[in-house]
Amino acid sequence: MPNLGDPRVYLFSALALLTVGLLVSWTRAAVAATRAGRENDGWRGWPRFFEFAVGFGTNFFDTLGIGSFAPTTSLFKLKKVVPDEEIPGTMMIGHTPPVVIQAFIFIAIISVESLTLFVLIAAAVLGAWLGAGVVARLPRYRIQVGMGIALLIAAATFLMAIFEITAVGGDAAGLSGGSLVLAAGCLFVLGAFMTIGIGIYAPTMIVVSLMGMNPVVAFPIMMGAAAFLMPVAGVRFLKAGRYGLKAALGLAIGGIPAVLIAAFIVRSLPLNAMRWLVVAVVLYAAIVMLRSAAQERRSRIDGAEA
Repeated sequence: MPNLGDPRVYLFSALALLTVGLLVSWTRAAVAATRAGRENDGWRGWPRFFEFAVGFGTNFFDTLGIGSFAPTTSLFKLKKVVPDEEIPGTMMIGHTPPVVIQAFIFIAIISVESLTLFVLIAAAVLGAWLGAGVVARLPRYRIQVGMGIALLIAAATFLMAIFEITAVGGDAAGLSGGSLVLAAGCLFVLGAFMTIGIGIYAPTMIVVSLMGMNPVVAFPIMMGAAAFLMPVAGVRFLKAGRYGLKAALGLAIGGIPAVLIAAFIVRSLPLNAMRWLVVAVVLYAAIVMLRSAAQERRSRIDGAEA
């Protein structure tokens, strides 16, 4: 574990404060929504078993590097857990506690140059802050289109992993100069895209590898970036009321033990079979999402003409 002279201590302290801030904001928002009689973001009973199971399953494989956003989007869409426009906010808020635990674990055990880690995390957080503000105000059909495209991109990244169509990478543990600036620009874009459901894990691993870094270094970078940007973006979704409280709680409560089991007990699995299953589910959900967007768009046009 890092000592007091290690820069990671400050990173951990900031992450802990940010997470506590989100939880406090979440509690206050839920109480206010309940008093106002709102059902989607107000307290109305415990999550269902399905929501706990999705939280456990997606965060278990998330810890092993598969990512949780595409599977969660697919399962929530197929089972109609929350309205489509609330899926991004629900994931951003509900997956935060498990991802924060992942970040603490992987930043502590995998060495990466401090400047590189801090700069890339900051770039992703800034992108997410700006992206969440946009997504929280978008109409339903635009969010559906965005998530449909995000699912197609996710399926493509899974196929790249299956067929090993990725950059091999190098041995570097950090970046400097123009390479660091370019990588920061990429993380800024990925942070913004994450707010519509494009997971940051696989793209970050590709960016890190293309920059000549050791692919293993991607774990603390991508999990640290996600852990910092998700509370920041989550606050904006909370303020907009664009999330489902019960579903988010299911993701959080189910996900925490899954992370600990995957990180400390299982550690690794042959993941290709799981990736093929995810590709099939994600592609189907992408088609359904885009079809819903087309139907929503058509109904808006018909309503305007009536």
